[in-house]
Amino acid sequence: MMNQDNGKPLGGQAVVITGGAKRLGLYSARALADMGADVAITYRRSAREARAAVAELLERGVRAFAIPCDITNEKSVRSAVRDAAKKLGGIDILINNAANYETADFDKISVKQWDAIFASNTRGPYLVTRESLKWLRARQGRVINMGSLGGVLPWPTHAHYCSSKAALHMLTKVMAKALAPEIAVNAIAPGMIDLGEVAAKPFMRRMARQTPMRRNGTGDDIAAAVRFFSSAPSFITGQILVVDGGLSL
Repeated sequence: MMNQDNGKPLGGQAVVITGGAKRLGLYSARALADMGADVAITYRRSAREARAAVAELLERGVRAFAIPCDITNEKSVRSAVRDAAKKLGGIDILINNAANYETADFDKISVKQWDAIFASNTRGPYLVTRESLKWLRARQGRVINMGSLGGVLPWPTHAHYCSSKAALHMLTKVMAKALAPEIAVNAIAPGMIDLGEVAAKPFMRRMARQTPMRRNGTGDDIAAAVRFFSSAPSFITGQILVVDGGLSL
């Protein structure tokens, strides 16, 4: 259970982060480990990155585990969640971070592409949350969904992605009502987050000029939002927190 000694507000709490081996999932894992939480991350293809992430988290003095999981597969999700709960002793916080991103012209999106994006970005968070309910309810837990600015603004070359994230935002609100009062459910909608990809530099420079804060976001900006929802009063639920430097204004 929670232990707030030594400046660790999440000490003793158990966190599951889907897709936690890299990118924003790893930033989230680091942030919550620094708050004292034990962390289980899931991965699909990133086994090497997952091992490195676990080693890094262990160095922060918490327990950490990597569990393979395909969030689009019901059996895989059920097995992974049970494994995570067993290793952690329960689940206090679930972060539905794993997702796919794809650029495609509107009239070129195939049914297969459309269904694949929704399977990972919308159905996946539903499945993982559903399978985690027993443990989340027992701990009066929290769910944090990783949405997107693309779920708020229409991007013409991302119809399937934007639609899947908009659906996740609505799912967040539905879950907040359906799972209350035991579980608080919120979402974070990152804007343009610069994680240092060389190929994205020209695009990121252009987006920074369009952003009121005159910069793109960082992994630490999103991690700060994760920290907030992980420790905020449970009375805060059903919210979509846009972290975009004002780009959506």
